[in-house]
Amino acid sequence: MKKITLPIKEEDIEALTAGESVMLTGSIITGRDAAHKRLYELAQKGEPLPVNIKGEVIYYVGPAPAKPGYAVGPAGPTSSYRMDKYAPTLMNMGLKGMIGKGARNQEVIDSIVNNHGVYFAAIGGAAALIAKSIKSEEILCYEDLGTEAIRRYDVEDFPCIVVIDCKGNNVYDTEPKKYNKQ
Repeated sequence: MKKITLPIKEEDIEALTAGESVMLTGSIITGRDAAHKRLYELAQKGEPLPVNIKGEVIYYVGPAPAKPGYAVGPAGPTSSYRMDKYAPTLMNMGLKGMIGKGARNQEVIDSIVNNHGVYFAAIGGAAALIAKSIKSEEILCYEDLGTEAIRRYDVEDFPCIVVIDCKGNNVYDTEPKKYNKQ
C-alpha cells in the first residue's frame, strides 16, 4: 500500500500504477454535479473560479450529516461518469486528480494523460469507513447547494485505488480481461 501526502506532486503521479492501493493524507476538495456545472459554466465564459483548483484532487461526494465525534457523516463516492462532461475542462485548468467510482469516458482518459493526472476510486459501500479518514471540513463555495457545496477536507489515510494512471492504464480495461477466458 502506497502512502501519498497531498497536495499531490508530479513525481507521485508518475510513480502511480493502475490497480495500486493508496492512502491519501492531506487536503482534498469536494464537488459533484451541480458544483461542476457551475465551475464549467464560469470557465466557458472565461470568468475566474471561486476556488483555486490548480494542483488539487477533487472527491466526488455529497456527505451525510456528521455524527458526534466525526467531521462528516457517511461520505461514499458518487458515480464519476456524471462529471465526465466537465472533467476535461477542469483538468485543463490545473486539476490533477479525481476520486469517485466507476468508469470514465475516453475524453476524460485522454485528459488525464494529456494533463498528467490520475483518477482514483474510493470504495462504494464503505461510506462510514471513509468518513473516519476525514478529519475536518470547510465549505469553500456554493453553500446554497447543501451537500453538493464545494468543501475542503483534511484527510488522513483516505483509502482508494488508482483506476487510471497518467499513462492511460485503466483497471476497467485490464482487470475484466483477466477473468474473461473465452
